[in-house]
Amino acid sequence: MQKYNISRSSSFYAIGLSYKKADADIRGLFSLDEASKLALLCQAKENDIESLVVTSTCNRTEIYGFAQHPFQLIQLLCDNARGTVEEFQEVAYIYKNKEAIAHMFRVGSGLDSQILGDFEIISQLKISAKLSRKHGLLNHFTERLVNAVIQASKRIKTETDISSGATSVSFASVQYIFKNIETVSDKNILLFGTGKIGRNTCENLVKHTQNKQITLINRTKTKAEQIAGKFNLLVRDYANLQEEISESDILIVATGAQRPTIDKHIIQSEKPLLILDLSIPKNVNENVQELENVSLVHLDHLSQITDETLEARKAHIPSAEIIIEEIKAEFNSWLETRKFAPTIKALKHKLSDFATAELDTQRKKNADFNEAQAELISNNIIQKITNHFAHHLKDDDVSTDDSLELIKKVFQLEPSTKNV
Repeated sequence: MQKYNISRSSSFYAIGLSYKKADADIRGLFSLDEASKLALLCQAKENDIESLVVTSTCNRTEIYGFAQHPFQLIQLLCDNARGTVEEFQEVAYIYKNKEAIAHMFRVGSGLDSQILGDFEIISQLKISAKLSRKHGLLNHFTERLVNAVIQASKRIKTETDISSGATSVSFASVQYIFKNIETVSDKNILLFGTGKIGRNTCENLVKHTQNKQITLINRTKTKAEQIAGKFNLLVRDYANLQEEISESDILIVATGAQRPTIDKHIIQSEKPLLILDLSIPKNVNENVQELENVSLVHLDHLSQITDETLEARKAHIPSAEIIIEEIKAEFNSWLETRKFAPTIKALKHKLSDFATAELDTQRKKNADFNEAQAELISNNIIQKITNHFAHHLKDDDVSTDDSLELIKKVFQLEPSTKNV
């Protein structure tokens, strides 16, 4: 992609933080629930941000958007999260234009995931883009970019084996249980929270443990019942949480709350209890480790588990990167076209003005002037001329910038102020 401003009034940025530099506690401060995301979008509209997509998962929180300065996006995030600007800056990354585009491709394709090949982020990106579109915050550029990333993700998943093995936190949690708990099929397992990670974990538990003693609890019982019905599992009321924990050998917490939902006071049993906290922010208070019978494992630890397929999956990174470069090249080619589209449009209007003036002159001179025929001919000529210029600008052997300036100068076109 040539170096030029994607927008005349602003640049495209990707700002955020991830597991690479921010631990679970810091990520928790900048985690956004649905209400916070909505508030952020509304604030963006009030601040005249033209396009913005925000994602918040267990291992990253990011904003992709147009701004005159990245601090506008940073301020949006900090205004709607519990972390401060200073805390953000200590662990943050900021990418601009070309680098921001490349970053979104790597994130959406699972190459930047905490577990290599984890494609759960792409569904989050789809949902986030849909929400932005609903609120009028998805311009042509961002929508086209998101669609290109989705295309790359699909091709990488189908054309490579980078997603084989433990490629998600939910699968890694089941793998951890297998490696650390004997006779898993005989243990009482309680899953507290039935969001996306909870649902995926539940499915992996049923599929790989053959355990019939899995119980689900969710604050909204109907959501738990929908999942339980699919797998023929037990559901208990939220009011019975303490009682069910006392009966459990394994507690998996995936509640997605902004504050801990489990602490040592709710654990009354003295038998061994393994707790897996799959939540960001952390939903299990660290004080449970004061109990001798409790072992606590957080998702950051699960994500560091090296399974036997990791090295094999790493071998597919070059193939994935080739796919990304192919689709990114297509996107950049479209972007180049968008660059000169306003000038071609202005040229067409200019030629139309010439044609209208000439038609008026000929209409006055000729009593038998054929209106329909004259307009047809002039429109065809205008289309041929603009097509000719468009093909010229697409030629790799010419300088697009120089050609655009020459066209504007020759035809005295007003500089376009529209975003490209």
